[in-house]
Amino acid sequence: MIRILIADDHVMFQEGIRQILLKEPDMQVMAQASDGRGALAIAREMDLDVVLLDISMPGLGGLDILRDLVLERPQLKVLVLSMHPEEQYAVRVLKAGAAGYLTKESAAEELVVAIRVVARGGTYASPAITRMLAATRRSEWDTLPHHLLSDREFQVMRMLAEGKRICDIAGELCLSEKTITTYRTRVLDKMHLRTNVEITRYALLHRLIE
Repeated sequence: MIRILIADDHVMFQEGIRQILLKEPDMQVMAQASDGRGALAIAREMDLDVVLLDISMPGLGGLDILRDLVLERPQLKVLVLSMHPEEQYAVRVLKAGAAGYLTKESAAEELVVAIRVVARGGTYASPAITRMLAATRRSEWDTLPHHLLSDREFQVMRMLAEGKRICDIAGELCLSEKTITTYRTRVLDKMHLRTNVEITRYALLHRLIE
């Protein structure tokens, strides 16, 4: 039996996934979580096989949860489910230790297949992601400025590119405005940009935001 945690801040999406998995005789939804800290606490306490993780969780973000789980529960497989297109996050989360990446637009059948693949110890990636991973092995990962950002810097960069204010970002990430300002400075320095407008232009050019 594949024991599963669904971690997503949209309760209706959680329930939809649960209904899909109820039909599978080899799968059992053990718990559900709507925020990052709750998801991490459950994953630490329960005997699980697979975590279905939304990358955009309130409070403690999906990338933070992923990093902690890789360190603390390396045998636990994390399958990332995201509304973001593959080119925005897929390679980053797989390099961080996720066992697979699916967009929320994927069919129910593909989700079921992906869960079985990662539960058996495999990695689930679409052909497009596989090509992106191959490109990173040819050192293309280091040629674009946004690839130099840490996971948190990348998250802050995307939020700035979406037009969010420092105070709003601080509230969403449960960090101080001073910390967010520091991240913004690092982003500008690493990407050789000067303003939030330039960040937005860059993000749009490279399809990092919709």
